[in-house]
Amino acid sequence: MYAGGARLMVARHLFRWRPKSMRAFLHVFLSHGFRPFFLFAGAYAVIAAAAWLAILHRLYTGTAGSFPHGAMPPHFWHGHEMLFGYVAAAVAGFFLTAVPSWTGRAPVRGGTLGALALAWIAGRIALWGAAALPPLLVAILDLAFVPFLAALVIRALAGGWSRRNAIFLPVFAALFAANLLYHLDAAGIAPGYAGRGLNLALDTVLFLIAVLGGRVVPAFTTNALRRAGEERLPVSRAPLEAAALLAVVALAAVDFLAPDGRAAGAVAAIAAVLHAARFAGWRGHRTLAEPILWIIHLGYLWLIVGFALKAMALLGGWLPPTAASHALTIGAIGCMTLGVMSRAALGHTGRELRVAPAIVAAYLLVTAAALARVLGPALLPAYALQALAVTAVLWIAGFGLFTYIYVPILLRPRARAEG
Repeated sequence: MYAGGARLMVARHLFRWRPKSMRAFLHVFLSHGFRPFFLFAGAYAVIAAAAWLAILHRLYTGTAGSFPHGAMPPHFWHGHEMLFGYVAAAVAGFFLTAVPSWTGRAPVRGGTLGALALAWIAGRIALWGAAALPPLLVAILDLAFVPFLAALVIRALAGGWSRRNAIFLPVFAALFAANLLYHLDAAGIAPGYAGRGLNLALDTVLFLIAVLGGRVVPAFTTNALRRAGEERLPVSRAPLEAAALLAVVALAAVDFLAPDGRAAGAVAAIAAVLHAARFAGWRGHRTLAEPILWIIHLGYLWLIVGFALKAMALLGGWLPPTAASHALTIGAIGCMTLGVMSRAALGHTGRELRVAPAIVAAYLLVTAAALARVLGPALLPAYALQALAVTAVLWIAGFGLFTYIYVPILLRPRARAEG
């Protein structure tokens, strides 16, 4: 009886709005990029982590098979799908929503948006079928998405071009190059380069967080503090902003040329200091009453912590480098993308910028996942595999809540007329 009631409650929640036809549904679903891609991101965060949990179980029981990672080591497949599956969807949803606001141009919608969504889906199918498909076919299907997205973003930016947005061109190029390295390794053409490719992709996404975080975190905080009547507002200093971004670029270069060396540790230490100084001016302590704000501050704080942990790992050997990489992935990327997606979806569907208690719980679950992954293996090395499993469960719970709450928001029409 309880299970049946729960299923009925979920069904009513997800299908509260019933479109008159498939055409009406697609008209809404493909009206803005955040709708399909934030839905893909939330759902795939759960699916890919569940797959990783299954792989961990096989590793623990000694029954690991080749599915779904094919010829690549399972942790490489996991890293690829989190970066080029989950993160790529979140990035696509952000750019396709933000660029029209920056340029005043109409958003990508309809058949073009549908084709881009199918390109992302084709890449995921290819990676899940990598054990049975030719490596060249897997590469072609997976590599198509980033250039397609870049072309749409660049076309839109060209209509309202500014030097400020030129910074995104090398971001797309680096993401494509990183993914290409992964597939060249998988095909046996460039053995040993998949890891460097994934490092490059991670550092590129961190650079994107540093750029966009420097724009949205102080801007959103300023708006909130002004509404609250605060006189002391976030400050940004141009030389510090430039130095902080250059530190991430330098880290990406050193990570690629001399990964896991002392030089990378030294640059990571500099990056941690610069970004901490940058973050100190944003008055994050004044946002604790607004979860939709503190989650993006927390995401940026994880960026600083990740850089500091990387310096500690590479300069002093005080902890494994994986602790730093997961502070940056689960902590910085997980919290920042979850915060941005939950906010943008509300704002662009005409809803109040106030998240439900379940989304606050999702924020806390993803934060707990980061803490479990960073601290668990370090404090309890004999239970490292179990700590990974706990991390996956917490991540799945957090993004499962996000997806459950936001499916009707992403599938239904705007709450009020466009204005």
